[in-house]
This record gives sequence, structure tokens and C-alpha cells, in this order.
Amino acid sequence: MPALGGSPLPRRVRVLVAGGGPVGLSAAVELGRRGVDCLVVEPRPVVSTARPRCKTLNVRTMEHLRRWGLADRLRARAPLPASWSQDVVFCTSLTGHELSRFTGVLGLVPDGDRFAELGQQAPQYVLEELLREEVDGLGACRLALGARVVAVSQDDSLVSVTVEDEAGHRSTVVADYVIGCDGPRSTVREQIGSRYVGGEDLRPNFGMVFESPELRHRVRHGPAVQYWIVNGSAPALVGPLDRRGTWWAIAFGVDRTTGERTAARIIDGVAGARTEARVLSTDPWTARMQIVDRMRHGRVFLAGDAAHLNPPFGGHGLNTGIADAVDLGWKLAAVLDGWGGSGLLDSYESERRPVQERVIREAAANMRVLSTELLADDLESSGLAGAESRRAAGARIQETKRAEFHSLDLVLGVHITGSPVIPPAGAAGTAAARPGTRLPHTRVDGGGSLYDLLGDGLTLLVLRSGTSEGAIEEAARARGVPLTVVDLRRATHRDCGPLLGSRLLLVRPDQTVAWAGDEAPEDALTLIDTVRGCPPPASARCASRPVPNP
Repeated sequence: MPALGGSPLPRRVRVLVAGGGPVGLSAAVELGRRGVDCLVVEPRPVVSTARPRCKTLNVRTMEHLRRWGLADRLRARAPLPASWSQDVVFCTSLTGHELSRFTGVLGLVPDGDRFAELGQQAPQYVLEELLREEVDGLGACRLALGARVVAVSQDDSLVSVTVEDEAGHRSTVVADYVIGCDGPRSTVREQIGSRYVGGEDLRPNFGMVFESPELRHRVRHGPAVQYWIVNGSAPALVGPLDRRGTWWAIAFGVDRTTGERTAARIIDGVAGARTEARVLSTDPWTARMQIVDRMRHGRVFLAGDAAHLNPPFGGHGLNTGIADAVDLGWKLAAVLDGWGGSGLLDSYESERRPVQERVIREAAANMRVLSTELLADDLESSGLAGAESRRAAGARIQETKRAEFHSLDLVLGVHITGSPVIPPAGAAGTAAARPGTRLPHTRVDGGGSLYDLLGDGLTLLVLRSGTSEGAIEEAARARGVPLTVVDLRRATHRDCGPLLGSRLLLVRPDQTVAWAGDEAPEDALTLIDTVRGCPPPASARCASRPVPNP
């Protein structure tokens, strides 16, 4: 029988998460912090450091880590602090000519009060190890390492999951819900009959991690989070994993056989000179632009790479998966806690699919111009011909690559439309804080984040006097919905009115504005029922957990 830290697996849990990578672990954190009993099943006993595919944690992911109390812990472990560099450099080699440069990239520099946390460069395994520790420390969560999901079946009320350990022993775990976060080769996706739809770029790419302590001292262009190498011998993308001489690289147009045979030559081409280096791991891949035809079947959901795949350019893949986990995690918790209705779960795919499709489009657009498309005659020549060739290349780089590194509008500008749990915007929908968008961020109380004032359930922000917030409070209490009321009229808070627009804002646990208005609606119960996934007439059948008067 598969074991959990030497003990048998539980036979019954509320949520089983298949896959304990960053997305599955994020779902477990979202659930476990709300007291939901969950089991994470992950085949790898230890976190792999060999292939750190994700290096970019965007500002939105860092805002979620802040909400979980993990942002500072992640930064303390990251080998490269955000202050180390905020640049992306295009060059003929690490010791060659610089062609162009982007500064203030990937949310690594402040933009006024626009976000609560800067982005962070960190190998995926750093995040994954931190999330494992957090999940292991949550009383409601359990990790089953060295085990994998091999079969899933369900009826109207439960899901039966067959789990197999490394020795081939099998047992059955029964859950209320299952989240498939088990990657591109997802067993859960196969079991529910979902399939990828989309395309693939057949051009091969050869990823590798190598060690070369001397190389960092030879770079002519100063610190950067990425160096795009534009030369005929080794068109590539490379960057540091730490400050000790560990590097990651992607050689464009190189297949597995060629890459393994010529890895040393590729490194020399990237460096621009003969370089002592030791290859630590290799990772050949091709880009896929795919999304599943359905993300839910009954009580089983898909998230992260199990649901969608995109090229890595722009660093959106893992961050999009974590946003999936956040969205689904709080909604499942609300349903299992008795105050959320089935409409919340119905909203998962309708809210996430447009975001995922947009990410795939943007990442595919970023892939249209790589180092191979920037090659030109005379880039490494001296004299006027070389100078003119490099000037033209720099202009093209600025024209075609800026959106890849300055993508905060994509990261922060999500606008959910057509969701069954976000009421149509009224007159207040033209304000900055529109329903379906991320709550605009600002600093309050002497520099603290507005987000730190939000509760784990719904939050009602009261910005101005003369509002009728009591009706919304009473409706939430009647329906058993946890509601935190934040009074922003206090003198200690800066005036948030110009930024947030409306006098009243109802905010979801994922920091998305659910409703905005200057006065409570005439039927506040209908508002609360809609946001909790029980719109009329379904509200009459939805369970509710009345909250006593304080």
C-alpha cells in the first residue's frame, strides 16, 4: 500500500491533487490555509534541481506568495536578488558586441504603487522546495511522495482515485474533488477524456544547465537576467542561475543528438571564446501552443500544464498555472465550507480559459523573433559595415521584442467577462476598479499594502461616507459568507477614492473585484448569491451556513 511518511495513505480526503509541482502545491496551499483536507500525490521523492525550466516569477505570482506569507521567504532563498539586475541584453556573444538592451524588465523594478510585490528571478526548484515545506506544515495537507495517480473514476458524489507507489503497490483514495496538476503527460486528463487542441513548433531547441565559474568574470555587458546571443555559431538564450557560475542556456534549432555532441562548442559560441565548462543536465524540447478541449469533467478539474501549454518566451507558463490553482483553490474551499455554490465551480473554466488562450497567443508572438531571426551579415565586423549592421539589428530588437519583457498589461490587466459569478457592471463599471479586474493596488497605513487588509473570504471596501454597506453585511451573514469589512475612510488611510472610483467594492479572495457601486443594491441578497455561485433561482437550493451576529 502506498505510504505517507511511513503511514498508509488516507482512504478519504476532501480534495486529492495529482501532481506536486508548483501548480499542485499552490492549489494545496490555497486549500490547506482554509482548513480543507487535501492529499498531494507526487511521483518524485525529492525536488529535481537538474532542469530549472521556470526562472521568472511575475509580480502577480509574488502577490499570491505574499498573501500566503511566503514572498519574503522565497526572496531570501533566491540565488539572484531582484536588485542584482533588471536588464535583458542582446549581444553577439557574452564577450562580443552589445546589440540592444531592455531595462526594468519582467516587473523587477517598482512602478509607483502599481503592485504589492516586485517580480523575482528564481529557479523553479527554489519555489517548489518552499511550497513543499509550506504544504507539509499545514495541518490539513498531506504529501504522498514517490506515488502516482494511475486511475480516476467518479459518480455524482465522489471520485475514486487509484494510487500506486514506487514498488507497484496500489490503493484507492476517495475524494470529493480531484485536481489534475500532473503536467503534459497527465493521467488525470487522459482518464476524463480531455485532449489538447492546438499546434506545435517543430523547430528543436536544446536546453542545458552548465557550470563555468570563470564565465561570469568575462561577460562584457554587466549583470543581466537574460543574454540573447546572436551569432551564426550558437544562436541562443542564456542566463545565470546563481552568482557562483551556474548557467542555463537554450540553443535554438538544435536537436538532442546534435546538442549532446556539440554542447561544449555551443558554450564556446555563447561565450565568444574557448571556455572551461561542465554540462550538468540537458533538456531538449519543442514549443507547443495547446489547450485542452475541457478543463472539467464532473468533480475532476485540470490546471497548469495538464490544461494548457505555451512557449516559454515571456515567462508566463508557470505563473499562469499558479493563477489557475489560486482561482480553483478558493472556489473549491468555499463550496466545501458550505457557503459557495456550484456556480463557483462552473466559473473556473469560463474565467481561466480566456486568460490561458491570451497567454498562448502572446507567447507564440514572442517566439516569432528569436536569435535565429536576428542573424545578419557583418554583426561582428569592425568598421562602418559592422556598426551599421549592429544599429539595424538593435532597432529591430527594440521593435519586435519589447512586449516580451514589458508585459505588465498582460500580467496585471486580466479582465474577466462573461463570468456567472461576477454581476454585470452598472454605472460604477467605468471606474478604475471594474468588476472582473484585479483590485488596483495602493499603499495604506504608513506604507502597508491594501492587499494585506483583505480577508480570506469576501472583502467589502468602504471608501466614502454615506454608503449603505450594512445591507451587504447583513446579506453575507444571512448566507453564511465570510465577509471582512475594511473601512478606508479612516484618517490613517490615504484617499483611495481616485484610484478605486466607487464608494463600495466587493473583492474576492483572489483580489479580483466582484462588484463595485456607490450604494448597496436594492437586493443585496441577490448580489451575494451571485458572487458565491448561487444566483436565483438556484439560491433557494444552495446550502448556506449562517454566521452569527458578532
